Amino acid sequence: MPGLVSVKTPSDSAPLRISVPESAPPQPQRSSPVGPSKPPSPLARKTPSPSASRSRPSPNPPKSKSPQPEPILADASLDNPDLGPFLLKLARDTIASGEGPNKALDYAVRAAKSFERCAVEGEPSLDLVMSLHVLAAIYCSLGRFEEAVPVLDRAIRVPEIGRGADHALAAFSGHMQMGDTYSMLGLVDRSIECYEEGLKIQIEALGETDPRVGETCRYLAEAHVQAMQFDRADELCKKTLEIHRAHSEPASIEEAADRRLMALICEAKGDYEAALEHLVLASMSMIANAQENEVAAIDVSIGNVYMSLCRFDEAVFSYQKALTVLKSSRGDNHPSVASIFVRLADLYHKTGKLRESKSYCENALRIYVKPVPGTTAEEISSGLTEISAIYESINEPEEALKLLQKAMSLLEDKPGQQSTIAGIEARMGVMYCMLGRYEEARSSFGSAIAKLRASGEKKSPFFGVVLNQMGLACVQLFKIDEAGKLFEEARSILEKECGPCHQDTLGVYSNLAATYDAMGRVEDAIEILEYVLKLREEKLGIANPDFEDEKRRLSELLKEAGRKRDKKAKSLENLIDPNSKKTTKKEGTRRWAGLGFRL
Repeated sequence: MPGLVSVKTPSDSAPLRISVPESAPPQPQRSSPVGPSKPPSPLARKTPSPSASRSRPSPNPPKSKSPQPEPILADASLDNPDLGPFLLKLARDTIASGEGPNKALDYAVRAAKSFERCAVEGEPSLDLVMSLHVLAAIYCSLGRFEEAVPVLDRAIRVPEIGRGADHALAAFSGHMQMGDTYSMLGLVDRSIECYEEGLKIQIEALGETDPRVGETCRYLAEAHVQAMQFDRADELCKKTLEIHRAHSEPASIEEAADRRLMALICEAKGDYEAALEHLVLASMSMIANAQENEVAAIDVSIGNVYMSLCRFDEAVFSYQKALTVLKSSRGDNHPSVASIFVRLADLYHKTGKLRESKSYCENALRIYVKPVPGTTAEEISSGLTEISAIYESINEPEEALKLLQKAMSLLEDKPGQQSTIAGIEARMGVMYCMLGRYEEARSSFGSAIAKLRASGEKKSPFFGVVLNQMGLACVQLFKIDEAGKLFEEARSILEKECGPCHQDTLGVYSNLAATYDAMGRVEDAIEILEYVLKLREEKLGIANPDFEDEKRRLSELLKEAGRKRDKKAKSLENLIDPNSKKTTKKEGTRRWAGLGFRL
């Protein structure tokens, strides 16, 4: 039975190679498993790539100076059944010779047409599926991802899974390749849907405990981590771990890689003790397999968990241990060394040692400014973004903004980085607000929101937070109606994703109440504040300093409305009437800062 395996294409892999069997009928193949790599961070979203090359074609490719060959075949000759494999071989040889993918694209298009013409009516042609997969891969290598989508959609419709393993393999490969392509387009939700469908097909063909199913589960778990969907990622990673335990030797590299991903998920969910346990076991496995660099990478992750637990001395020890190994094996100017400098800078900032913190930031910046060959733009951008957060926390927003602008410029022409750029733009919006440049902040937040909507992340908590921040910028620009709509959308998202008691949700409630007050919708503002106070009294406690502020604001609004506080519970469904008539508040002397808006 053919293997149904899906793994990410490594960033340093060889250029695209398309092989065509000489005798046996061609079948679509996924690349074989590779060694463990550091699990991706949910902040720096590196999405799976359908090909090793991500370069985009120039709008008008220059014509070759050599004489162009005459068309090899007339359309009528495409009816020859031997022509399809021959054309695919030409496409392969063209790419291997370095002549460029454009000529290979022409051969692949002709091959697909030939296979389509020669297909027996009523019989699905796997040769056609193979040629369509190759054609889509060439489109992706040219950066023409939009054109690859309809080709893959057509390829997915051809196989009939009930006809056997070969058809199941073709359908599985098509869905996984489609998911990779959507990922490069930044369409995260569609990408994950394709991966899920591919996993379903693979399980039907191979069973739930096959090692190849484990590889696909891990692949899909990484995609969910990148989409910050940690519950589903947790479920898939546990399944992967169970499969590898059953089929691999104890303390295997595969199990260590699974545990590193599991630790990342646990850390993101706030379960730091569980994350630490997984990392220690992963480190033991890597030590047993003599993987020194991987052990150092795990030590960095252990340091991160210790820092989250405020065990700073142990965190410093882990970071310094990793730093010694990586300097020795990779050199003093490697980006992995810079990343540890950033972690140490963050640690010393949290412990109040600002001089040491800034010194480590400067050491990291020296490496990022003059990166060693092989350093990716994504690595540099991620490092600059982390350093900017430290400069922001030490009240240097101008420097933080410069770093964010540099980080964004490195990713602007990179496919599949829309969500990462949106995150950077949101951070830039916060910096603009700190500097009092509210119009630029509104523009930056708006651009981030548009990218998040397009990439399918419009239901995430982060999206709700960005909406809230843009609403605050609109308030400063006296665009109250626009701010109200943004706060309402943020409220609906955060209530669903985080719950009404979450701090971000409570902040949006407060901002929305202040906005309704500014719009003259006093009754709506009163209902929201009464609900928030009831939440604090019954579930959260009244020790929070915000409680007294909200109580004072509610008292002022009730006095203005001429009534007393209603102690009865309010239903969330009745807090805000979307059909309420909006009135314009009369001008007064109250300052915006007194309305109670919160970041």
